[in-house]
Amino acid sequence: MKKFYVYILCSKRNGTLYTGVTSDIVKRVYEHKHGLVEGFTKKYNVHHLVWYEIHESAESAIEREKQIKKWERVWKLKIIEKENPQWIDLYKSICE
Repeated sequence: MKKFYVYILCSKRNGTLYTGVTSDIVKRVYEHKHGLVEGFTKKYNVHHLVWYEIHESAESAIEREKQIKKWERVWKLKIIEKENPQWIDLYKSICE
């Protein structure tokens, strides 16, 4: 069964944040990390995966992404701190 992911990238701890959605998180984060995605993440060097969640449908993932994008910054920081208090780049852990 296909899975969908909502994720948050950062430039550094407490730095610039980016929220996205994808059905292939390994590929998508790789694209961000290597500057293959034109736009915001490339311009602001936002490529550390610090938070993600899995959804069973594209619709629920997209709805969640929209919800998070509307959040105040402090709420986004809290969700990252709760799940990843050290702000570790989770990319290596999803590649295994």
